[in-house]
Amino acid sequence: MLKRTWSSIVEFMSDVRGELKKVSFPTSQETIGSTTVVIVFCIIMSLYLSAVDAFLGWLVGKAI
Repeated sequence: MLKRTWSSIVEFMSDVRGELKKVSFPTSQETIGSTTVVIVFCIIMSLYLSAVDAFLGWLVGKAI
């Protein structure tokens, strides 16, 4: 039982090593570009949602 468990662990680690060889990691420029896009998108969305919230707050204030 212990030998079978050990061999399955070894096989799993071998498979993991093989899969990691197939992975292509982004370059530093790609990472910086993607991060910039995410930050800009978050800023734009926060400004948009703030404007919508302020407008809806104003609208509800007028309705009451």
